[in-house]
Amino acid sequence: MAYKSLLTVCTDRVRASETFAAAAEIALLQDAHLDALALGVDKMQVGYAYMGTDVTMLSVAQDHAKAEAAAVESAITQKAAALPDMLHWSAEAAVAMMGSVVDLVALRARFADLVILGQPYGDGKGPEEAAIVEAALFEGQAPVLILPNHPIDGTGFGKRIIVAWDQSREAMTAVRKALPLLKKADLVSITIIDPPQHGPERSDPGGVLCQMLVRHGVRAKVTVLARTMPQISDVLARQTRDFNADLLVMGAYGHSRFREAIMGGATRNMLEQAEIPVFLAH
Repeated sequence: MAYKSLLTVCTDRVRASETFAAAAEIALLQDAHLDALALGVDKMQVGYAYMGTDVTMLSVAQDHAKAEAAAVESAITQKAAALPDMLHWSAEAAVAMMGSVVDLVALRARFADLVILGQPYGDGKGPEEAAIVEAALFEGQAPVLILPNHPIDGTGFGKRIIVAWDQSREAMTAVRKALPLLKKADLVSITIIDPPQHGPERSDPGGVLCQMLVRHGVRAKVTVLARTMPQISDVLARQTRDFNADLLVMGAYGHSRFREAIMGGATRNMLEQAEIPVFLAH
């Protein structure tokens, strides 16, 4: 299996060129087609329209969203012009209200092998960023590669990969969908934090998964760590630095999205502090 249809969704004209450039480098490595969705989000709450909102205000919000989508599409087009001619790509501008962002993104993501997005949390990031990630993962059922806020070299990442393994269905899904990347890595560390003493893998944590990956030609090893910090995400973050990893593969949202949003969780915490690309699947 290889990734042949890639999708990136950009909502910010400043970050669009960096996100598209990184996605383009991955597309070139995979000999894939890259679709870019330049999305302008109308942030006017729909409910207000039924409370006597001035028609002019609604029109201004729509015009602003259209202008932002056009600016994002222009940034993408300009960046594409500086990239190699062998890149296969297309760009489309679209406008959506907050309530319809999920449906629009899910429709595009459903037919993509991999969705490449910017980090959804941080300064200047709106709620639509997290909505786009969740739309691709849940409604679109696509794996998502989250890029950190700083620029990365799309041609060099994925040499040293950490797989966050907790025996969950989500983690197994992430491993299967990340196989094209895992098979090209120089080394993959199956990282397990505090494996359960009475679980099905108690005698050999990660051993069966390692065997499966090795049969696929993956150069894999197992690393078992103690939970020496309060958050699982903190232990993973430290391990990515110690291992000099350039990609983290993990299952997304093992708990409900509502609980993750209110209380936090490994997925949300990792995305908030991500220093390297994070591959997610659910």
